[in-house]
Amino acid sequence: MRRLKQLRTYEVALDKAGLGPVAGVDEAGRGACFGPVTVAACVLPPRPLAQLDGLTDSKQLRPVARASLYDAICDVALSFAVVHIPAAEIDRRGIQVANVDGARRAVAKLGARPGYVLVDALRVPGLTAPQLPIIGGDSTARCIAAASVLAKVSRDRLVTEMAQRYADYGIAGHKGYGTQAHMAAVRRYGASDEHRYSYANVRQAHEYFMRSQ
Repeated sequence: MRRLKQLRTYEVALDKAGLGPVAGVDEAGRGACFGPVTVAACVLPPRPLAQLDGLTDSKQLRPVARASLYDAICDVALSFAVVHIPAAEIDRRGIQVANVDGARRAVAKLGARPGYVLVDALRVPGLTAPQLPIIGGDSTARCIAAASVLAKVSRDRLVTEMAQRYADYGIAGHKGYGTQAHMAAVRRYGASDEHRYSYANVRQAHEYFMRSQ
């Protein structure tokens, strides 16, 4: 296929084949050990949109650029949805199951029913539309990149709000990922009810805290 600008190759090809609208799905926070994993789904118009110039994998964008693109995506998307899966559910069901279920929920919440779903690396059983998992999809397909920005910005904002209630852990700085400073705080204060106890780093740090009491 001819590579189209703004990472639209998959979307345009599927739309021309009568399989649109095309939804992209991606997550943020899978590797964190505090707070939710956040999954977003997004349907964009297949035409080029000047507001989305520079859109790519959210991890490659600076926070200011992510925030600007988040607003642009919300303005131009045909439909989008964001789902937060809390830490307790991740512990109960496992991160993979929680991630997949979040993807199903996000797609189900879309106002525009997709004819095809592009997912970043993950196969999602139970979708009512055909799907294609794409490794590195957030830097290959525009709708996945848009979903990655929606998920990342939504989760960062939620976790930053949560940081006020969990001031001992420095959440605003690391957004719940397992940095050295974060794990040192868990060893000192113990894990909170928003930590993922099923993660080995949290469990080991919390056990250290319990032994020290």
